[in-house]
Amino acid sequence: MPLVAKRKKKKIVFVVEKRQKFVIMVILLSLTLFIVEFTGYRFTNSGIVIAVILSLLTDLLLFWAIREDLKQSFSWSVFILPFLFSLAFSMFYFLTPARFLSRILLTSLYAFGLYSLLLSQNIFIVASTRTIALLSGARIVSFVLTLVSYFFLTNIAFSLHIFLIPSILIVFLYTFLLLQHSLWTYTLQKTIYPLSLWVLCLTLCLVEIAAVLWFWPSSPTVVALFLTGFFYTIAGMSHVWLEKRLFRGVLWEYVWVGTIVFFVLVLFTPWGK
Repeated sequence: MPLVAKRKKKKIVFVVEKRQKFVIMVILLSLTLFIVEFTGYRFTNSGIVIAVILSLLTDLLLFWAIREDLKQSFSWSVFILPFLFSLAFSMFYFLTPARFLSRILLTSLYAFGLYSLLLSQNIFIVASTRTIALLSGARIVSFVLTLVSYFFLTNIAFSLHIFLIPSILIVFLYTFLLLQHSLWTYTLQKTIYPLSLWVLCLTLCLVEIAAVLWFWPSSPTVVALFLTGFFYTIAGMSHVWLEKRLFRGVLWEYVWVGTIVFFVLVLFTPWGK
């Protein structure tokens, strides 16, 4: 019988590694932000919708990049900071001068911060299942980006010049979420409920101060700087308390930070107007 040679078709499978997915995310989202900046949208309904869509896209792409790791340890908290980080940058553009250089600078800062953020979120997910040496560095990077996001969002909230109750509700929402994520990075619990009461109490403290500052005769930037310093103080003390390092010397460091931002608030307030 004649021999018949059979050719087996080889399937070519393209495997995209996690780091490559992160790079794709950064390029895609940064280009989207840059294009949105050129459209000239400001504080309008269309501009806010576009900013929210960009933030949702950030979480969807993050899920695509780390979905295999999430099968072992899923936590909603990992999606909080990427969403608010993109929202903060896309809306903070509304407050910046419409110049080409400012657009390039803002987009570059967003791309660098986003890539660092993605790496840190990946470390948190991996560290929730096994010990990893990079956890401490990821916490520092995440906290810095949290402070940047909080400053931008607070500046935006007070720049809207809307009524007191809507302003306080906006501050309450993003403060609660950012505190939840910030404390989660030190517990890495799968559910948000164990920290919710603690986070709620800290959020109410910040919201009460924000309500007082709504009447304060100062610029949104100065108010945002003060609230960010206060956020740093209470979140930082919570971190060291979770690590059982809340000693007297560490406590005084945070007290001094709070004192400095208070004097900045007083000094840069135009009392004569």
